[in-house]
Amino acid sequence: MEQIFVDRLLEELRRELRRHANKEHAAVAQRFFKTGAGEYGEGDLFLGVRVPAIRRLVKTCPETQASDLKPLLQSPFHEERMLALLILVRNYAEGDGRAKREIFDIYWKNRKFINNWDLVDASAEHVVGAFLEKKSKKPLYQLAKSKVLWDRRIAILATFRYIKKYSLLETLKIAEMLIHDHEDLIHKAVGWMLRELGKRDLAEEEVFLKSRYKTMPRTMLRYAIEAFPESKRQAYLKGEI
Repeated sequence: MEQIFVDRLLEELRRELRRHANKEHAAVAQRFFKTGAGEYGEGDLFLGVRVPAIRRLVKTCPETQASDLKPLLQSPFHEERMLALLILVRNYAEGDGRAKREIFDIYWKNRKFINNWDLVDASAEHVVGAFLEKKSKKPLYQLAKSKVLWDRRIAILATFRYIKKYSLLETLKIAEMLIHDHEDLIHKAVGWMLRELGKRDLAEEEVFLKSRYKTMPRTMLRYAIEAFPESKRQAYLKGEI
């Protein structure tokens, strides 16, 4: 797409986002996504646009090259980054091999802008998980070892792609790597993926849990066993398995 058309498109997308902006929603979002000093979303800015409105805007956006979306992906405004990611997810699903590679590369090189849990959760499985599905999973283990919270969350959330196809090994390996992570958002993500894994293969989840549940973070355990029958859930919580 010629640059003049790219610039016009980005201008129109920004204009549409601001048409749906709401100062009260922005204030709530800035508290909800922990944007205060020392919090995980420190300094993030919000326009106050709800996700359904962003998703509707994605549907109206013409197909673009991944590189065209970099100004949105690198925006200081959370909703602009979310819009860019959701367009990339859509384009990845519809693209050919070359387009998929470009989208993955843009995603990978701009991870520092994918810096809150909702941005990760909306995109990791659909881009990183999808691209690596039939390739080496070494990049996932690289992310799982990262000092950056969001890299580690991308690593475990990317495996949701495989869980949905009943391929569970990568989730278990990365869960093991992250089981003593110091961040609550990783505890929740790992527990969530273990719970989803258990919906496909409960026995496999319990094999993992039985030798680890007494030492894993309590939040991780609670998320992992959320779908268990109440009696079994209580047994895990009381350490009686």
